[in-house]
Amino acid sequence: MSPDRPPRRGRLPLSLRRRPVAWERQRPTWREARPAVIAQALERAQARPSGNWYVVGASRDVGDDRPLARTIAGQEIVVWRDASGRLVAGPGICPHLGAPLRDSPVRCGALVCHWHGLALRGGPFAGWDPLPAHDDGVLVWVRLDDVGGEPPLEAPVVPARPAPAGAVSAVYVGVGTCEPEDVVANRLDPWHGAWFHPYSFVDLTVVDAPATQARSTAETRGTAKAHGTAQAYAEGDDAEGDDAFTVDVSFKLAGRLVVPVRAVFTAPEPRTVVMRITEGEGLGSVVETHATPLGHDDRGRPRTAVVEAVVAASDRPGFGVARALSPLLRPLVRAAAGRLWRDDLAYAERRWHLRSTGRFPG
Repeated sequence: MSPDRPPRRGRLPLSLRRRPVAWERQRPTWREARPAVIAQALERAQARPSGNWYVVGASRDVGDDRPLARTIAGQEIVVWRDASGRLVAGPGICPHLGAPLRDSPVRCGALVCHWHGLALRGGPFAGWDPLPAHDDGVLVWVRLDDVGGEPPLEAPVVPARPAPAGAVSAVYVGVGTCEPEDVVANRLDPWHGAWFHPYSFVDLTVVDAPATQARSTAETRGTAKAHGTAQAYAEGDDAEGDDAFTVDVSFKLAGRLVVPVRAVFTAPEPRTVVMRITEGEGLGSVVETHATPLGHDDRGRPRTAVVEAVVAASDRPGFGVARALSPLLRPLVRAAAGRLWRDDLAYAERRWHLRSTGRFPG
């Protein structure tokens, strides 16, 4: 379908809604939110190569004195910076007697086990082998080839972002009882925004969405992962074009004050969904949602971390003030993301429960 006219940016970033519509009187979207469209978009995302890269957390959380620790797919991982500031990653189990390295300090670039003082400086030592790591300036990643099982990529598939010098970024982390696909499927359903999150979104219209396809993406794109490059997939699939969801929506501020934008949702790799503002205030700003599998709890249920990075930018003169106040703004951004994800993780958990018991529709 051809998109409607996108929202225009005026002199002020805010708009005043003329005729607010009550929640129960807004236009139903269930007919448009066809299960096949969402399922096939999810299937195409899962067919794209990740190169075995997993998001660990925020770059800002890797300090000089403590490691950033996470369990990914049941493997304990620690990430820290050596004396030169280079990112180092490896198993979170001390090779001496198995102490948890997540509780150990970093001294002069070495991770010093708090149990007996064994110092790991980032190189192989007594069976402890470092893992490939990547810092993209907002998030840190680790490559787990044994977990991913794909041909490895030299670097993760990182979406294009606003230049760091002119942006404000914040990272939210939440955990739910579900699998990464449940998180990704949630983000590939933009139709639920104004119904499920009326405190944040109003006047939402999906103006363009991928068409259902006769053949599955696994059949038509199945060689992409075998080739081991993101380019191999991109040559057969334009994630920014035919495989994108385009949405006109207003972010609700207070009362009738809103910020109208046009946003595009894409899935550049199996565990990532990106929302990019393409028209309106904050042009080029992105919200990246990354789903990292953690492992299973004591009841055998899967656990997944949602790591959401908000990278906001604007060419308005006043945005410089926002950058200067970024330390104060980050907690507010994380709180807003947390409110949304408390709802969305509840749905992702329900989706996993229904799938695991054979009761998910379709």
